[in-house]
Amino acid sequence: MTTVTGSTTTFAAVRIRLIAGVIGGLVGGIMFGILMQMMDMIPMVAMLIGSESIAVGWLVHLGISAFIGATYALIFASWATRPVPAAVLGMGYGLVWWVLGALLLMPAKLGMDVFVFNTTAWQSLMGHLIYGLLLGVVYALLRPRLRMD
Repeated sequence: MTTVTGSTTTFAAVRIRLIAGVIGGLVGGIMFGILMQMMDMIPMVAMLIGSESIAVGWLVHLGISAFIGATYALIFASWATRPVPAAVLGMGYGLVWWVLGALLLMPAKLGMDVFVFNTTAWQSLMGHLIYGLLLGVVYALLRPRLRMD
């Protein structure tokens, strides 16, 4: 069995953080995806890889959600140990990804104007904050329950 002592981080500990982050990212991504589906935005996500399929949009969205969850786990592992701080960090991280993803990268990739603040952008902000909240809470609750075998 692998153990973590002091500030020594083992591969097993990092693996557990990543698993918790990916699961948290997927939980947040599903909730955010439902909101996006209601706003008819999932096909736009699919357009990032040249499709307009709802199924492709969901796959891309959940892949991005899992990736962001994994990076959250790597960046915030030391601070996201309890649900409330983890939720606050998650919402902050959601805000960062709203700026990077929804306001900059996605519109730039699709040939649209960047940093447009319209109703859709504000709805997207709410979705990113909900995503981050769920990511953080699920991460903090799940991480101590995973085993390091």
